[in-house]
Amino acid sequence: MRAWRVHELGEPAQVMRLDTVERPEPGPRQVVVRVTGAAANFPDVLMCRGLYQVKPPLPFTPGVELCGEVVATGAEVTGIAVGDHVLGGSSLPYGGFAEYAVLEAAQTFTAPTALDDAEAASLFIGYQTGWFGLHRRAALQAGETLLVHAAAGGVGSAAVQLGKAAGARVIGVVGGPEKAEYARALGADIVIDRRSEDFVEVVKRVTDNRGADVVYDPVGGDTYTRSTKCIAFEGRILVVGFAGGDIQSAALNHALVKNYSIVGLHWGLYNAYDPAAVADCHRELTRLATAGAIRPLVSERLDLADIADGVQRLADGKTVGRVVCTPSA
Repeated sequence: MRAWRVHELGEPAQVMRLDTVERPEPGPRQVVVRVTGAAANFPDVLMCRGLYQVKPPLPFTPGVELCGEVVATGAEVTGIAVGDHVLGGSSLPYGGFAEYAVLEAAQTFTAPTALDDAEAASLFIGYQTGWFGLHRRAALQAGETLLVHAAAGGVGSAAVQLGKAAGARVIGVVGGPEKAEYARALGADIVIDRRSEDFVEVVKRVTDNRGADVVYDPVGGDTYTRSTKCIAFEGRILVVGFAGGDIQSAALNHALVKNYSIVGLHWGLYNAYDPAAVADCHRELTRLATAGAIRPLVSERLDLADIADGVQRLADGKTVGRVVCTPSA
């Protein structure tokens, strides 16, 4: 089979190599799928660079999120059969940027029939992260104001749709007019282009100086620091990631004086500590997708040969929405 593999660490376009390798075999609690869609995620970029908390041994195939058809199951797998149409997180080093990939059975779920393969491949990590962040960690309520940074990206776009589905007023922050149009298409009530507007001033203005009840921040650095200037009384700032490259220090005296919470979210830990909650979340996401309340907006569907370039453009901040590899298309 063909598979992109990283043999040394660096920028994705420089270190990803399209190899011909043997098809992987499942372990006792694993399944092998024929990949029909694999969404590019920022963790793929960070793993190529060697900067992610998960560091698979070299060489490895990136692609942490995918959809596909089950072709083989491990000896201890129950409830999943050959031919099933599934989605989930890949089991590295056999990631989704290949013709076949490996998934842990515990992180393998039925793909919603309401979504096509590229959309289903984009439903797992970003939407699970958004749902756990907004509902489990920040307790977002209908009628509250949600500020989403990087609203045109994979994680941010999911938060926009989930916030709207929860009945919140959603403000999306993006970089550039193309991304602004995308955020509007997602359903954001207010879109702020950070290149031409100060999001702190806009948030204060549109909330009558009250501020945002929940801030969804996958960027970090100065974005986090400035968000503290427009957080509401008893607001919650969700620390989701550090795509901006800088990990900020929190001024805890400021959190005390303004009475807001700083809430961390590492969604991957739920797979280890509360897998039943992950399964429950998937059922809820499936319900929302079936009802038309959420739908991943796939901006690019790339052949397998082109995905390294797509991952690099994601790394460079030049993509909108979800970029998906469709090797079986």
